[in-house]
Amino acid sequence: MKAIVVKKSGPPEALELAERSQPNPASNEVLIRVKAAGVNRPDILQRQGKYPAPPGSPQDIPGLEVAGIIEALGNQVKTWKIGDQVCALVSGGGYAEYSVANAAHCLPIPKGFTFIEAAGLPETVFTVIHNVFDLGGLSNGETFLVHGGSSGIGTTAVQLAKAQGAHVLATAGSKEKCQACERLGAVQCINYRENDFEEMLGRDSVDVVLDMIGGPYFEKHVRLLKTNGRMVSINVMEGRFGKLDIFTMMRKRVLITGSTLRSRSHDFKAILTQKVQEKVWPWIDQGLFSPVIHQTFPLAEARFAHALMEESTHIGKIILTN
Repeated sequence: MKAIVVKKSGPPEALELAERSQPNPASNEVLIRVKAAGVNRPDILQRQGKYPAPPGSPQDIPGLEVAGIIEALGNQVKTWKIGDQVCALVSGGGYAEYSVANAAHCLPIPKGFTFIEAAGLPETVFTVIHNVFDLGGLSNGETFLVHGGSSGIGTTAVQLAKAQGAHVLATAGSKEKCQACERLGAVQCINYRENDFEEMLGRDSVDVVLDMIGGPYFEKHVRLLKTNGRMVSINVMEGRFGKLDIFTMMRKRVLITGSTLRSRSHDFKAILTQKVQEKVWPWIDQGLFSPVIHQTFPLAEARFAHALMEESTHIGKIILTN
């Protein structure tokens, strides 16, 4: 099969199209003929040599989410059949013509969705459901702030938080991006290049923050959060260290947490898959959520997809197609 591989860590040009052996599904896995694969920030970090794949996953083929057709089943798989159309969370190997996925980490492609749309679901939806709803505990009527609101995760978080009945706020880096966030359901999106979001929103104004920035935003969030507020970190794009006013955290009983998804256990991801299907798929059927697709690239042009993501001019998801 053809696959995109990282032969040596480096810039987008480090991605090369190569021939690889088609994988064989283990007893609890399915083999998927990949029609589309999502591009995500962890793929960039893996290409740069900063985020190695977990043991047991393809070490040189990036890709954390795919959509396609099941071609073969492991001998213990009873929930799927050959020919089923699925999207799946994988721990690596998505940038290829074929990929294996744990059967319990697969979801049926929503009715009316293309493979391209479905490939934009797993990584972002799983991330948002766990971090915003499980860890952040976002509930109806609460105020929610997401940074990077125009990213794949951001556009997902805005829509799902609105579907939950939250008052949604966002930040983004341009007028166009802010307008996109507001079209998706944010009541206000602040251009962080022109305004200080803390000054614009005011202290004690937010219940839950989803942070991908880290560094200089950390202490702002503690001031911004209401009593019993929650801050959930999923990336540290501007630095892994920040200042903390411990007394303010104590006084307001602020919960500070975060997570990564790729290294979590198969059982954890299986439970999360079930939660996603039960919570998000009905919202999709009701027209309350749909992935925002910015641009697609043929698999062989993965390097251009990575270059686009690093420019950060995109709104929504970037997808590779086979």
